[in-house]
Order: sequence, then structure tokens, then C-alpha cells
Amino acid sequence: QVQLQESGPGLVKPSQTLSLTCTVSGVPITRRPYDWSWIRQPPGKGLEWMGAIGYEGSINYSPSLESRISISRDTSKNQVTLPPNSVTPEDTAEYYCARGDSVVPRSSWGQGTQVTVSS
Repeated sequence: QVQLQESGPGLVKPSQTLSLTCTVSGVPITRRPYDWSWIRQPPGKGLEWMGAIGYEGSINYSPSLESRISISRDTSKNQVTLPPNSVTPEDTAEYYCARGDSVVPRSSWGQGTQVTVSS
């Protein structure tokens, strides 16, 4: 059974960089046909899909975030990452990673990690 565990810094100051990691256990992130998404939920708002990386390494981003984020992976550690990126208070949110495929886009979720951007 797949398990996903997000980790991050918790509190970040504006203009500092945010880096998040999703550690996957139970299945290799290179196993077809799965893809691995990052999703966030700001306080009081709905879920926002940020982007995904496929089992073969292909990447798709939300058009609204494409210029600000990148998604990467470390297959030796079975991790999917959001590499360091400068943040603003609007990036305050609960961040989730999820596994999906073409039939069910996001069927398995991690518990999430809270990120607060504040001075």
C-alpha cells in the first residue's frame, strides 16, 4: 500500500525560499502508470493543483504557477520535491502530495504539511 509523507519548513519569511519534499513508500515513483502531484489549500480556500511529475519524468504545471515553481524527483530516495522557490504570504497553505493515474487523478494523498509565510 502506498504511503506519502510531506515535509517542509513550517514557517518561512517572505522572499525566503521554500522547499518541500514528498517521501513515497510502498511503490517506486517510477512505477507506471502513476503520476505524483503537488496540491495546496490556502486558509479558507479550495484545493489548488500545482503540478505533477509522471512515472517517466514528464512534468505538467498549473498555468497560473508555471512561472514560479518547479517539480523534481529523486528516484534513489523515492521522493518528489518542490525545489527552493521564493515565496510571498499568498503562498501560505497546507501542501499535499498525491498519487494518481489517468483514471483517478489523485487517489492517494499524504497528510499534508502546513507552510506559513510570515515575517
